[in-house]
Amino acid sequence: MQSDLIKKGVERAPNRSLLYALGYTDEEIRRPLIGVVSSFNEIIPGHMNLDKIAEAVKAGVSAAGGTPILFPAIAVCDGIAMGHIGMKYSLVTRDLIADSTEAMAIAHQFDGLVMIPNCDKNVPGLLMAAARLNIPTIFVSGGPMLAGHLKNGKRSCLSHMFEAVGAYYAGTLDEEGVRDYEENACPSCGSCSGMYTANSMNCLTEAIGMALPGNGTIPAPYSARLRLAKHAGMKIMELVEKNIRPRDIMTPAAFHNAETVDMALGCSTNTMLHLPAIAHEAGVEINLDTANTISANTPNLCHLAPAGDTFMEDLDQAGGVYAVMNELTKKDLLDLSVMTVTGKTMGENLAGAKNLDPEIIRPIDAPYSASGGIAVLRGNLAQDGCVVKQSAVAPEMMVHEGPARVFDSEEDAITAIYGKQINPGDVVVIRYEGPKGGPGMREMLNPTSAIVGMGLGSSVALITDGRFSGATRGASIGHVSPEADAGGTIALVQDGDLIAIDIPNCKIELKVSDEELAARRANWVCPEPKIKTGYLARYAKLVSSADKGAILQ
Repeated sequence: MQSDLIKKGVERAPNRSLLYALGYTDEEIRRPLIGVVSSFNEIIPGHMNLDKIAEAVKAGVSAAGGTPILFPAIAVCDGIAMGHIGMKYSLVTRDLIADSTEAMAIAHQFDGLVMIPNCDKNVPGLLMAAARLNIPTIFVSGGPMLAGHLKNGKRSCLSHMFEAVGAYYAGTLDEEGVRDYEENACPSCGSCSGMYTANSMNCLTEAIGMALPGNGTIPAPYSARLRLAKHAGMKIMELVEKNIRPRDIMTPAAFHNAETVDMALGCSTNTMLHLPAIAHEAGVEINLDTANTISANTPNLCHLAPAGDTFMEDLDQAGGVYAVMNELTKKDLLDLSVMTVTGKTMGENLAGAKNLDPEIIRPIDAPYSASGGIAVLRGNLAQDGCVVKQSAVAPEMMVHEGPARVFDSEEDAITAIYGKQINPGDVVVIRYEGPKGGPGMREMLNPTSAIVGMGLGSSVALITDGRFSGATRGASIGHVSPEADAGGTIALVQDGDLIAIDIPNCKIELKVSDEELAARRANWVCPEPKIKTGYLARYAKLVSSADKGAILQ
């Protein structure tokens, strides 16, 4: 066992003395030591139940003959961090989580790990750690929140809450109406109830083979979530015994499966940052061009919020991620030979999976669209690419041309939007919010929700070198690379420049001549860094561009 390095032989007597200080018996010390990485905290609704999940995992580990040992991982609530400087600290925690988990696991020589994440950067951060460490590992998340119910009976969620603020500023919703959303949109513990980033990534842990079936969709308040956690605790002991490691599971074929499921589900555009970063840690290289190739061949089968009016609990009742994957097998879109944490192949796992509700999970022959939920656009405005959740774009905005309204920060843009300074047809450009320029690549849920809430979702586009929440809908195009801080073309856009967006043909163009752009570039000066000290300053010096997954170099 790997843990023998800290517990066997006379020379390890000092190490054992400290295990005795923790109250462990000889019997417990002789067993495999299983690190239980819990992201429990009291500031994130998606994490407030993780103490219960951790206790269930520990019970499962003990029942299967291991010794569970709990240690923490940090997390940020993107919803609470949204719209202020706190959002700069969201994406950057992904690397802190990976690094700190690596340090704990190697320092204490665990034989296996059970990862318990739930929210946005916590899931990919722990997946990155799992791939880097390559110790037998299984994931069990906290589960999605239940949908909310407004006073009129309409179901709701966090994206509706943000859009309600825009409706208030537009004069179409009063304070009492905002209060209705505020009190009822988020009714339980769990990751917010739509196909936002957290739920996207938790679903993809199943698709990539690192979690048991149901991990992405069983609602957080359900007792089935505790049973799943106990089974995960039991299963890690089998993975340790059989020496099945993350890199045996997270292969190129497994990442291809994950991207395919991503397109079918209509996941968050943040997956286009996280999957490349996770793959990089596993020694697998994937890029944005892969996404379009897969999207072109993968029908979009689900329209969960924000793309539609269904929620994670509906997907769970319809058969969950495995039901979606089973639909994809009908067109041979998945590699079923890949190994998973069940100890079986994906093909064996999917045997018996059924689509129980074709209204929630469209049959593959009757999809929402023939192509997947995400598109990567290229052109002179984004030579290295940018991304859009095309499944959440109004049909009339799939092709659009309009004048640029340029802002050098999210705050300036939101002031203009709420001040009714944005007109139908405009293309809002928010720059210097990329990985380096932000620093931290903030999500832009406030301005995108304001645009929709003020009735402009079918007439105004938004382009940024920042990124979007999975709760964003509309013609919202993010991850523009190269970013403004790196001298990308987005830094050269001026008010009134025409921008042409063609999502079906994956194109985005700034209609300014090459000669004019060259003249502007000759006069461009990179702004002073917004933050010059602390972790964000170090992050800005090390982070790569969004098209590379914003990995640290």
